Order: sequence, then C-alpha cells, then structure tokens
Amino acid sequence: MNYRHAFHAGNFADLIKHAVLTHLLDALTAELGALTVIDTHAGAGIYDLAGEEARRTGEGAAGIGRLMADDAAPAAFAGLRAAVAAVNGGGGLRRYPGSPLIIAGALRPGDRLIACELRADDHAALARALARRAGIEALNADGWQTAPARAPAAAMRLLVLIDPPYEKRDDGARAPALCADLLGRNRGAVIAIWAPIKDLASFDALLVRLRDAAGAAPILLTEVRLRPLDDPTALNGCALMVINPPERIEAPAAEAAAWVARALGEAGATGRTSRL
Repeated sequence: MNYRHAFHAGNFADLIKHAVLTHLLDALTAELGALTVIDTHAGAGIYDLAGEEARRTGEGAAGIGRLMADDAAPAAFAGLRAAVAAVNGGGGLRRYPGSPLIIAGALRPGDRLIACELRADDHAALARALARRAGIEALNADGWQTAPARAPAAAMRLLVLIDPPYEKRDDGARAPALCADLLGRNRGAVIAIWAPIKDLASFDALLVRLRDAAGAAPILLTEVRLRPLDDPTALNGCALMVINPPERIEAPAAEAAAWVARALGEAGATGRTSRL
C-alpha cells in the first residue's frame, strides 16, 4: 500500500474518530471485567506534525491545530486534547497520537491491546511507540485476518477499531464482512468502523452492508460532511459507525461532529449522529 497516515495525522477525520474513541474507552473501562481491544490498521502510533509529510498537506494544522487553539472547544474533545497534551509533554503541538497510543493510555491492568500494522516501517515505529507497555502486542500482521483469529469468544468484552485506508476497492466490502464474522463469534462486541465520505452512492452502499452485517445489533452513526459531495475524488467528509454502542457516547459524539462541521467546514457543512 502507498497510504501513509503521516500526511493526514490530526486532520478533521482523526478528530471525529479519536474523539469518539476516547468516549468508547471511557465507557468500556468504567465497566467490570477485562477488556480486549483490537486495532486492525494501527499505523505508526505517533506522528510528527512538524515533519515533511504533515507540513506538505497542512491537514494537521487545519485540524488538531485549530482544536487545540480553541479554548471554547466542547467537552466532547477533553479526552483527545488530554491525549495530545500528554504526548507533547504539556508543551507546544509537535506530535499527534494515533489510535493505538490513545487506546494504550486508557487501558487498565488486565486489559489488552492487539495493534496490527502490515507495513514494515510503520510497524517498527508502532513497536517503538508501544514498547514496555504491559498487555499490549504490536503485530506486523494483517488486521483483517488477525481480528477474527484473536477475538475473544462470547461473554468476553471486546472493542474492535476497523480503520482501513480504503485504497483497495474491496475495503468497503471487507469491513462489513469482518463485522459479521466478529459478531458471529462475540455478539456483544463493540465495533467502530471509520469510513471516508466522498460520494453518496459509495457511502450509502457501505451503510447497507453494515446494517446487514449487524443484524439486530444497534448502530450509531457519527457523520460529518464538510463540503458538497460533488467531487468523488476528494475527502468531503467522514463517518464513524459503532455497532453495539454504549449509551453514553451519543451526546459527546454529536457535540464533536457539530464542532468539526462548524469550525472546519464550508458554508452548509453538517455534523450529526443518528441511529441506523
């Protein structure tokens, strides 16, 4: 794959994904019983916002840079802002934590993280970022295959983050198929699926597949559209779908989506949550 998240770290899509992720982790770690988290496309773990890749696109400055500078940003971002401050030592904004670092920082003794990254150089960076942390595995492995193989059986608590780059044409079909497989093994699994919104037809097709895969399980959709969907090659918006969502995440997810649309979108941008 050619995709490198270093070009996009801290962009508006990360703000949605990671804000909701912090609330998922808060809700699930507040409950009794060990939690297993599987991150199927973990990336490098931490990103240099002053590096060449980030500076070339400017997406981090336009996303997390704007958020961290907004003293009136909603409480929905408190967990994400804390995670960003932690990796920067409380100083300026130089580094951005990827999902595996955010997850690792929320886990309790006895919880587990299985972070999968197929690209060798990103895996090496991920392994360094997660080194010497108890209960955490950084695997140089295919997350599509590892997630069902390592998912604990029914009655065990499980959170899976599915966050592919959608470079391959079949990623939009593989994500729902993986959800169906995971739910077949563990009906109570909480599954978060990130997706880009480029054109309406592709996005609607993904939602239909996810509803079919989830069966009777509830799905919470958090969606941001920053601009009209009239250029199918552009990242016009993004969505995070959560199967079996904890009740307490809906309000902060809506708050985060509304801020991103208002602060970072064009005129007419929208951010909302809904139940599928």
